Formats: sequence, C-alpha cells, structure tokens
Amino acid sequence: MSQKTWGGRFTGGTDRRVEQFTESISVDRRLYRHDIVASQAHASMLAEVGLISAEESLQINTALDAIGLEIEAGQMEYSIGLEDIHTHIERALIAKLGDVGRKLHTGRSRNDQVVTDVRLWVREAIDAIDESLTELQRAFVESALREQDVILPGYTHMQRAQPVLAAHYYLAYVEKFQRDRERLADCRKRTNVLSLGAAALAGSSLPIDRESVRAKLGFDSVARNSMDVSSDRDFLVEFVFDLSLIAVHLSGWAEEWAIWSTTEFNFIELPDAFCTGSSIMPHKKNPDVLELTRGKTGRVLGTLQQLLVMLKGLPLAYNRDLQEDKAALFDAFDTVDGCLGVAAPLVAQTKLRRDVLAARIEDGFLDATTLMESLIARGVPMRTAHEAVGALVKQAEEAGGGLVDLPVIAFEAVAPGNGDAVRSSLGVANAIAAFRSYGSTAPAEVAHQLAAWQTRLA
Repeated sequence: MSQKTWGGRFTGGTDRRVEQFTESISVDRRLYRHDIVASQAHASMLAEVGLISAEESLQINTALDAIGLEIEAGQMEYSIGLEDIHTHIERALIAKLGDVGRKLHTGRSRNDQVVTDVRLWVREAIDAIDESLTELQRAFVESALREQDVILPGYTHMQRAQPVLAAHYYLAYVEKFQRDRERLADCRKRTNVLSLGAAALAGSSLPIDRESVRAKLGFDSVARNSMDVSSDRDFLVEFVFDLSLIAVHLSGWAEEWAIWSTTEFNFIELPDAFCTGSSIMPHKKNPDVLELTRGKTGRVLGTLQQLLVMLKGLPLAYNRDLQEDKAALFDAFDTVDGCLGVAAPLVAQTKLRRDVLAARIEDGFLDATTLMESLIARGVPMRTAHEAVGALVKQAEEAGGGLVDLPVIAFEAVAPGNGDAVRSSLGVANAIAAFRSYGSTAPAEVAHQLAAWQTRLA
C-alpha cells in the first residue's frame, strides 16, 4: 500500500522535490500529543457508535499511548515522504495493529483532524501565556510595594509632566497586562470549539457522535457549520494578534527601561545577571535583554501579517495554504513566551535609584498643573489660570529656579489675598498630596488599587 494517506488514485510516486516542498513534519511534529489525544477520543467515539469494536478501540488507544512514549523518547524516525505528524502517527499505528490501525481515520479528514489538534495546542498555549503574564503582574506589584514611597516624574512627549507615585507607575503596567489576559480569555472561547467531525468540509454520512468527542476533549461547544470550521483559522489569527499586542506592551516597557538605565536618566539599577558587557569597552553594562525584547517584537508583528495575508484570498473550504499557519503560530508563541520568561525576574530584581530621583524630582515644574488647579479651585477660570501659571513658569525659568522659589507677590498677582496659600501648595510632595480623583496617583487611591491587585493576584 502507498505510504501516502491519499495514494490510491495515483499510479506513480511523488517527485522528491515536491515532497521536500510540501512537507510540514519539520514544523508540526510538536503537535504529536494533541494528535494522539484527539485520535484517542475519536477512536472511543467510533466504538460507542458501533463503527469499530470496543476491543479495537482499546487496541488503538493503547498503541497510541505507546507511540507517544516512543516520540517522547526520540525513537520516531521522521520522513518528509510522510508529510506531517498526523501521517507519521497513523503509519506507526498501522505498523503496530495492521487493519485495526487503518480504521482510526473513519469519519474524519485530515482537514478537521489538523485544525482540532491546533485548537488543542492553542488552548494550552493561551493558558501558558496567561500564567506568564500573571507572574509578570506579580513582579510589578511586588516592585510597587517595595518602592511605594518613591515619587517619579511622569512624562508626556518624553518631557516631564506631573509627579506620580512609583507604585502608580508600576500598576500602569499591571493594567496593560491585565487587558492582555482578558483578550486571551476571550480568544479562548472561540478557540475552544470542536472541529472534529466536519471531515473534509461537508461532514460525514456515518453515525459519528461529535458531542461525545467534545466532552472527551473538554471543548465548550461543537462547531455548527462543517464548511466554515474545516478551514477556520480566525481563532489562530486572534491568538497571534493577542501575542502581538503583548509584544508591543513588552517593547514599550523595554524601551522605557533601556532609556532609564542610561547615565543621562540613571533612574534604575538593572541586575548584572540580565545585562551584558562590551568586547572592547570594559566599562559597559548593556541592557541586552531589554533591547532584544524590543527587537523581537517586530518578529511577532511579522507573523500576524503573514497569517492575514495568507487568509485574505482563500475561498471555502480547505486550501493547502493553511499549512503555513503553524510556522507563524509557533514562532509568535515561542518569541513572546521567551520574552515573558525573562521579563518577570528582570522586573523583580530591578531597583529604583532613589537618591538620583530625589535629587532631581523638583526639576521640570512637575507642580505646575497642580498650581493651576489650585487657582481654579479658588474661582479662577481654567484658561485664565492656565495662562497665569504659564507666565509664572516663564518667570521661574528666567530666574533659574522653580515655582516655589518665586516671591509671594508673584502669586498675589494671580490670586489676590491668597498668595501665601497658593504658594504653599507648591513642591512635588504637595502636588502628590493634592490628587484626589478616582484612578489617579493620589496616595489613598494608589494604596487602594495596590491592595486590590495583591488580593486579585494572590
């Protein structure tokens, strides 16, 4: 018999160059566990509906367990002539069981078999990334607890803007990664739909029980339309989009901390274990982990574009183009998983340079906006207060000091009778204490959010 699963209608062998061009075993062999689990559920169902005997189902499932152990032990010999992992496993099964092994593919096609395996894999991958994101969130929360009494300059347009508590800063990243986790959870709903039983595209005339397979494999539901689900890769693209956005968030953080580690900023002390040196400059301490995290983001974004372009012109139902999905999927996952693996310990071990921050925290008029709001609270129209504080900033710049260094008379000019009171609101510590809105950097608000995240991530 032909080694191909489709060899019956062909009279000659496949050109070796075609086998090399069409093989996917070099990529999809990592699906072997999922293929075995799905095949075992399928075999059990075939016995339940009487298409094979209970004894044959037991033989198939036992043999598949043995094949899985052989693959894990490195004993499977891979051949491009067998195209993919699914054919390798089926041929190994036939080698063990003969005609009993040939019965396994009853009521299914490689089309629905492959996408079922991929759904099982993506489901696990989502859970793994979610766990890594949780660890990263915990690292940021721990840093927030450690540095909660520190005040940082907050930036817009890379210019000093307003003061923020360090804990508020760290929790901003916790929020970003929480949105990533929620997107993954939503993606998991659309991933966790059973494809098996759609067969090639139209279903099967055999009395298969898709609900039984659904329950065995832990899917939430069974796909309603065989044409759609046999070629559906929406869930896969959605997952890679989620990975892409995680990578973008990691890249922004990496860029920020690479800047913060420079002599010019000197805000943070990166751990030596996560940095490298120079082959020629003995003084260098390079943030290579951060730079590579930033650089690898482009790779992940490229896989998303690859998948979208692959799908954009495909008619229903299955087309061989879809074989190219797994290389992009696996690469995006491996890249983001690797970045997350070093991000959490790097965050946990990086310390703020408190002395440097404290020495320069009053620079840059971080209290100007709070001064403006102090005037607004005293009845000055917002635009008038904005213009007045801008003029005060100009005076302070020309005098070479901060707002707090201006004489009381300067504040009397914009707040008659309240010059001393207005002036007393200046300074970064007073600015921090003045915040009160929900979600702000107000100490009470930050303490509340920090406690909530501690509980949530416990």
